[in-house]
Order: sequence, then structure tokens, then C-alpha cells
Amino acid sequence: MNVGLIAHDSKKKLMQNFCIAYRGILSRHDLYATGTTGILVEEVTNLRIHKFLPGQTGGARQFASQIEQGNIDMVIFLRDPLSRKDYEHKFSSIVRLCDIHNVPVATNLASAELLIHALERGDLEWRNLQ
Repeated sequence: MNVGLIAHDSKKKLMQNFCIAYRGILSRHDLYATGTTGILVEEVTNLRIHKFLPGQTGGARQFASQIEQGNIDMVIFLRDPLSRKDYEHKFSSIVRLCDIHNVPVATNLASAELLIHALERGDLEWRNLQ
């Protein structure tokens, strides 16, 4: 399955720790990430990640395009709900597109852990039938 990884700046360390903890599961899937998140996760996990541009410089648009084209099966987007950036609308469109295209999306650690365990159990295999 194609798993998308995105993290706001204040959540990048959490994303690294999450990917370290679930490296075994993630290593069996194709990973996609915005540029900076992808680099940081690769550095600590040695996982192979397809990296887009950094989020605020076009990576969010590239990521969104992959969702629209049906190339992303689930998204782990560790958001900082307290941070309001000028480019936040680019990232909120990713959650909206996940809703439109029926792509499971986790926006915090608790939902990310639920999704990663569902991925491990094969609960998301229905996406391959579409």
C-alpha cells in the first residue's frame, strides 16, 4: 500500500519517533512524504521514502495531486492544531481531499496508531479492490 507521511514542524520529532516504533510495518509498504518530513524520517529509520518538495514550497500540492489520482492509500498527517501558518490552507486541502476520495487519514498520534495497526492486519486491503 502507498502510505503518505506529513508532519507540521512542531510534530516532526513525533513523526520520527512514530516511524521508528512502527518501522517494521512501514518497511513493507511504499512511503511518500513531503520533503523535510521524508528526509528526517529517512535519517532515523533508513526507510526508503519517495519525497516531494517541502510542504510549503509545493510539496503539499504534489501530495494532494497524488491523492486526487488515487495513488495514496492512507495518510498519517501529524498536525499542530494550535499553529496557524500562512500556508496552512495548502495542508488543510489534503485532509479535505482524503475525505473526498475516501482515503483514511490520521491527524494525531492516537489515530495514527489505529491506522498503522489496521494496515498491519490488512484491514485496508479493500483499497486494492477499487
